[in-house]
Amino acid sequence: MKDYNHCESLYWVFTQLCNDQCDHCYNLSGPQGARISEEECLAIIDNLPDQIDRLILSGGEPLADKKKLYLILDKLKERYGNSTQIMLQTNGDLLTEEILDTLIAKGVTRFDIASIDRYHKHAGARLMDIASLFESRGVNGDDKDPLIEKETYLTQHKLSWGYWGATDDMWLGGNWARGRALQKNVWKRDPNHNFCAILSGAKGFLGGTELPQEISIQLWRINPCCPGTKLPMGDARKEKVVEVMNRVAKSKIFQKLNEGDPWKMGESIGVTEAQAITRTEELKNVCLWCDEFFEKHYDMQKLEAKTI
Repeated sequence: MKDYNHCESLYWVFTQLCNDQCDHCYNLSGPQGARISEEECLAIIDNLPDQIDRLILSGGEPLADKKKLYLILDKLKERYGNSTQIMLQTNGDLLTEEILDTLIAKGVTRFDIASIDRYHKHAGARLMDIASLFESRGVNGDDKDPLIEKETYLTQHKLSWGYWGATDDMWLGGNWARGRALQKNVWKRDPNHNFCAILSGAKGFLGGTELPQEISIQLWRINPCCPGTKLPMGDARKEKVVEVMNRVAKSKIFQKLNEGDPWKMGESIGVTEAQAITRTEELKNVCLWCDEFFEKHYDMQKLEAKTI
């Protein structure tokens, strides 16, 4: 069995507070976005695996919850020293010279500006200003694409930055029938699109695939993917992440998600692949099929089939 006290990549949305309120946002971030307390954040850090190669802090907008972000960075430094690469995903709207200096001093080595697209209010208009800001602090911009390959992020933690954004085919509202994207009717209607099979989807979250092993924590909810299952696998405020991972790793349902095959995840409890494909076609989205599966067929708490 894999040692889940070593996690290759962990994606943590520690706040849903944001200075913007995009229609495509999958987690309802905005000026009234959900938050957790500083005490809960510190408890979550205590419950993380002993070794994490890469830890991505995101939101919401992390800089809209700056005091909490700084507290988290200090606690991560105290626990992991320089052994973990700390990455920050931000829309860049609130980034200043002073804030950038502080973030670098507190151990952030990778910055991803996740707003260079037509959905965000600035629609990429600040990109050149942001580029100049990073250049003034010696932050390398050569690796501008998202770091999704093991070879590109499991390396020495040099200062770098990149940018990306939502498109009709990829990321956020382009895929996930979640949050405001669902409310605003901008989710992707393509039953053949398998978001589960890429990084940030569930594939590889248990390890053993060609993708980096990455798990997601939305505020406190431990998930196999960024969109998240209907109910979380566990509560990072109260449970050790390694214990949650060891528990779900025994489930054939989650083993199939780890293979990136949500249509086969119910086979062990009598929900056929053909049935799953039919429902996905009717629902027009694989995330909506996943929701229905956990709502109707599988008890997340007991990790067993629901009785009809």
